[in-house]
Amino acid sequence: MSRIQTQQKILDAAEGLFAESGFNDTSLRQITSQAEVNLAAVNYHFGSKKALIQAVLQRYLQIVMPRLEQQFDALLARQQPSTLSEVLAVFVQPLLELKQVKPQGTTLFLQLLGRGYTDVQGHLRKFISHHYGSVLNKFVLLVQQSCPSLSNAEIFWRLHFSLGTVVFTMASSEALFDIAAADYQEQADIASVIRRLLPYLAAGIAAPTIDSKQLDLMAQATF
Repeated sequence: MSRIQTQQKILDAAEGLFAESGFNDTSLRQITSQAEVNLAAVNYHFGSKKALIQAVLQRYLQIVMPRLEQQFDALLARQQPSTLSEVLAVFVQPLLELKQVKPQGTTLFLQLLGRGYTDVQGHLRKFISHHYGSVLNKFVLLVQQSCPSLSNAEIFWRLHFSLGTVVFTMASSEALFDIAAADYQEQADIASVIRRLLPYLAAGIAAPTIDSKQLDLMAQATF
């Protein structure tokens, strides 16, 4: 078996296990057993579990991030600020192109990205920030321009909530497809789910802020 073939077997095994069980609950022994290689092969090709996690995500990031940056640059070059819907729509095609990696690439990538947060993988966030920080900064800038009434702190929280929504939806996509077919006679796929998410996310991110007094009044009205 060639070096590249061994790397791919390890990455494929790790990816599936990470998406299913998480980074913390997946051991190198499970990965080597699934990939049918020994532990020395993982250490030789990747050096550590952290490096393996980063390599699994990098297979997707190296496809999606350049496409996103290209389209973010086009929006930033406009004379007028883009709408939030236009900014979020940029994600649709690059995410769907992750099927180049494998048929379930879009779902797997978003599940793995979510695992990076729920499993508290600080090294992964640093890795993404180091290699793709400029892309993320352009995205945040576009959101700020489209929602000038929101503070930077408020945008941080709303983008975090949005990521959680996307990750949960992708993690339960197969169940959602079954429900849509059984209850509503609708055949859904990842593309249709992403397009449905966009207006929901745009409305949530751009929603008016509620201060503490308004929140208290709303809470009192429910009793």
